[in-house]
Amino acid sequence: MLNTNSNPKHGLKKALPDVATASVGQLASRLDWVGMSGIEVPLLMPQKDGSLLRVPGRAQAFVSLDMPTARGIHMSRLFKSTQEMLSQEALCFSLMKKILDQFLETHQGLSKSAQLSVAFEAMVLRKALKSENWGWRNYPVKMKVESQDGKLETWLEVEVTYSSTCPASAALSRSLIQENFKQQFRGSEDLDFKKIFDWLGTSEGIVATPHAQRSFAKVDVLVSQDLSPENLIDLLEETLQTPVQSVVKREDEQEFALRNGQNLMFCEDAARRLKAALAGRSEVLSFRGEVRHIESLHPHDAVSFFSN
Repeated sequence: MLNTNSNPKHGLKKALPDVATASVGQLASRLDWVGMSGIEVPLLMPQKDGSLLRVPGRAQAFVSLDMPTARGIHMSRLFKSTQEMLSQEALCFSLMKKILDQFLETHQGLSKSAQLSVAFEAMVLRKALKSENWGWRNYPVKMKVESQDGKLETWLEVEVTYSSTCPASAALSRSLIQENFKQQFRGSEDLDFKKIFDWLGTSEGIVATPHAQRSFAKVDVLVSQDLSPENLIDLLEETLQTPVQSVVKREDEQEFALRNGQNLMFCEDAARRLKAALAGRSEVLSFRGEVRHIESLHPHDAVSFFSN
């Protein structure tokens, strides 16, 4: 077997070539970010009961290339730090900050800034709305830390799925139900309560229903301290009131219908709700967000963007 690291005649170890240390000549210039994306890595997600749940993730690791004449950075050092540290400790912003420090320590003289982000799906156990059942939900999450010239920023992005019932459609449905009632009972001298009650429980009584659609809210927040993805997800779902469910029995579906009826929302309404909720949190320094209603009436979506 050929050994490329030694001279077979003299037994001397031969240094491997390192073209990354070569000068770039006339093209010398500083580069904002250089690194790797799509790094496959296992992540240890802390749960509310104190346990750790291992989930697959993908990381992006970058440093600035501040030395104009340097050919490149040490990609393998970024990869090694990312793989080893993320797979051994519970994921949090403090851990990601430690990894950034190692990025910069291994790139002294080359880099003054570094960033790391991880994307994954957080698995959260959710209770049914009314019944005593539980089911798992997955939520897309992205955590990012960036150290630029000594200034540290931590960003947390999550997406939740919810139901949005159209207020205009609800009003039009109520109008049809009123008109149908008038046609059915016009001229009755004595309105029979039981007759009306029974009639309202038939398809003839409720002749129209408002349209609703699966909807998505994505927010990206700049936080001042560790804020867990699950806590931010809880805030968004509690604000919107109509998150999609995992396990559903009849009593859960009825409760979901009630919540939709009590939380009629255009995309503008949802955006304003979320904006107010995020603005009221002291650990949130800045935020930007998007809500998207995947319309059941139109082939296009209704979308709102917001920020502070």
